Amino acid sequence: MSNVVGKTVCVTGASGYVASWLVKQLLQRGYNVNASVRNPNDPRKTQHLLALEGAENRLKFFKADLLEEGSFDSAVQGCEGVFHTASPFFNDVVDPQAELIDPAVKGTLNVLNSCAKAPSVKRVVLTSSIAAVAYERKPRTPDVVVDENWFTDPDYCKGLKLWYVVSKTLAEDSAWKFAKEKGIDMVAINPGMAIGPLLQPTLNTSAAAILNLIKGAQNFPNESVGWVNVKDVANAHIQAFEIPSATGRYCLVERVAHYSELVKILHELYPSLQLPQKCQGDKPYMPTYHVSKEKAKTLGAEFIPMDVSLKETVESLKEKGFVDFSTSRY
Repeated sequence: MSNVVGKTVCVTGASGYVASWLVKQLLQRGYNVNASVRNPNDPRKTQHLLALEGAENRLKFFKADLLEEGSFDSAVQGCEGVFHTASPFFNDVVDPQAELIDPAVKGTLNVLNSCAKAPSVKRVVLTSSIAAVAYERKPRTPDVVVDENWFTDPDYCKGLKLWYVVSKTLAEDSAWKFAKEKGIDMVAINPGMAIGPLLQPTLNTSAAAILNLIKGAQNFPNESVGWVNVKDVANAHIQAFEIPSATGRYCLVERVAHYSELVKILHELYPSLQLPQKCQGDKPYMPTYHVSKEKAKTLGAEFIPMDVSLKETVESLKEKGFVDFSTSRY
């Protein structure tokens, strides 16, 4: 699909962290972009997108809600590709079903249903997560390589109260069943925790994890997480749409690292920062594992190293005013 001029695609949840980068890269490549947001009248959702190069002539906003049936119909009409990124991601959950699971699962099915009604749609690219891949019941240790053939066990994760993991797993599972039933050509992208520069003015969950480390947290989480640069995630989505042979799911993780390693890298990058020196709790460090890059490389993925991603994140947080290094505390 080398000649994209005049082609229209849709990005759902366009004001989000990954989605904003996706819109930026699509506009750079010459696409017309239909961007769905919950409230097109909220400048915090639209202003940073309207400022992008190419937005003036090739970006259109559509009001749509994940839980409202048919609300994506007009956004996907006339589109050749649909990138479904919209799904809530936060940690302080009171009602998991209402706050995470319903918007993820019902929202995905709503979007796919709108796609099934639009004859113009050639392919749907679903933003899933490594969360829907890596949480099988078998242990993840340094000699283990997680790949696209792993599938998270939602019942196991419900027992651990990992509600975001459950929401992404059930959403992807429902999407594959629906796509198969309706004959929709769908590809899933399964990124780790995305970090890197923020385009949107609001703080997203993954950038907040880094902000917490550099803003005087007493300790760091005892967690090993897959990390990836947001620009690589956006690019992989577009490649998954443009490469005709792309199929199935694609894990996107530059590296799995324990939070202690992030603190070490941040200390090397910013020696004067007061970073947490202790880990939460008294258990041994959660082991790291590996995530295969083999399939991602068929999309042309070249991963930005984690130290670069961390530096980009911190510099972006400074630029956006979320942290100020000039105060005496640093």
